[in-house]
Amino acid sequence: MKIIGILGGVASGKSLVADQFRRLGAEVLNADQIGHEVLREPEVIEQLRTRWGAGVIDQHGQINRRAVAKIVFAPPPDGPTQLAFLEQITHPRIGARLAAKLKELSQRNDLTAVVLDAPVMLKAGWDKFCDRIVFVDAPVKLRHERACNRGWMEADFAAREDAQETLDKKRKAADVVIDNTSSPEKTFSQVQQIWRSLQ
Repeated sequence: MKIIGILGGVASGKSLVADQFRRLGAEVLNADQIGHEVLREPEVIEQLRTRWGAGVIDQHGQINRRAVAKIVFAPPPDGPTQLAFLEQITHPRIGARLAAKLKELSQRNDLTAVVLDAPVMLKAGWDKFCDRIVFVDAPVKLRHERACNRGWMEADFAAREDAQETLDKKRKAADVVIDNTSSPEKTFSQVQQIWRSLQ
């Protein structure tokens, strides 16, 4: 079983590529989804409440992710400091869940590959799990357009991009680059090529 890590800029098409690998038979682990599970842990909720107050807790006693995002993606110097605090709590827990899930999946004989979709993979050190890293490339103007179509504001796009490793660092860490500037079909043909190389 090969583990493929997916990197790319904000709105570059990482989820599209992960889904295309899924269509070919891969299992996809989404670190953001696992991060949402971690935010439901009582100990994590308590630590965030202690740090940021009741404003980050919703009516059901759960973390209000939108309220947290406003804090951690605020302009420097405060935003990056708060983000570092959040990552210090969540990254080890997400990493432990990823490792456990990968161990479980490795028992399956029918699985060719697992795809790890994790925007902060390099920052968190989860690239150590991967046999191969794919960088999904798309120009900033196109990525910005896609983000706006999702309802993002200009500041959201910039803040999230700044919170991750640089595109240059991600590209250098990759074994292969997928060009996602054109149609999903053209992207899929590149994904199929990578898939065939795993057999």
